Amino acid sequence: MKNEILQAAIDHFGCELQQVVAMEEMSELTKELCKYRRGAKNEDRIAEEIADVQIMLWQLRMMFGNDQDVDGYISAKLARLQSRTKDFTQ
Repeated sequence: MKNEILQAAIDHFGCELQQVVAMEEMSELTKELCKYRRGAKNEDRIAEEIADVQIMLWQLRMMFGNDQDVDGYISAKLARLQSRTKDFTQ
């Protein structure tokens, strides 16, 4: 169901516009994180913006058709992060 909804959005609005929306959503998350660092109690807004960004990331993966590449980079970067933090994990 999720993929059908995401594809419908891409088909309806178009790839170019959805890429712009992705950038806007990432910017909105950045803005809320900055507000939080300045002392705002906006965890609910941060959660909402994370949800928006995640939806747009799923759409970007569909648009660029590079799920395997993305998954490979995620695995490699998680392994690198694990090696960098191994002294801090139990």
